[in-house]
Amino acid sequence: MTFRPRRASIVFYVADIARTERFYNETLGLTLERQEGAEPFWLSGKLEDGLEMVFFEMEGKRGDTPAVVFEVSDGGIDDIVESLAAKGVTIVTPVSEAPGGWSADFLDPDGFGLGLWQAENKPRSLK
Repeated sequence: MTFRPRRASIVFYVADIARTERFYNETLGLTLERQEGAEPFWLSGKLEDGLEMVFFEMEGKRGDTPAVVFEVSDGGIDDIVESLAAKGVTIVTPVSEAPGGWSADFLDPDGFGLGLWQAENKPRSLK
């Protein structure tokens, strides 16, 4: 299966989501909206060019971000991860539950972390 990403988000894991919300909304003037599906909540906002920024409060992941996460808009995340692994790509996190869907993480040849995210209403496999 060939995956051709059409949309990407930059994802940050932060220590204090409320502090992050104040900084980006009040200091930088970027409008971040509170979202449900992760505790205590998560934030998302779009820049004028359409690039989405996403913030989760999470221990142990800071320093590994920001990460570029490609949306799998048509489904088939399991097939894509299987195809990447068959091509020798290092899979860091296999397909697992994420807010609103499924995600997986992998490395590019230089060790940069990349991710995939797919909405829960899309099929995990298209085979």
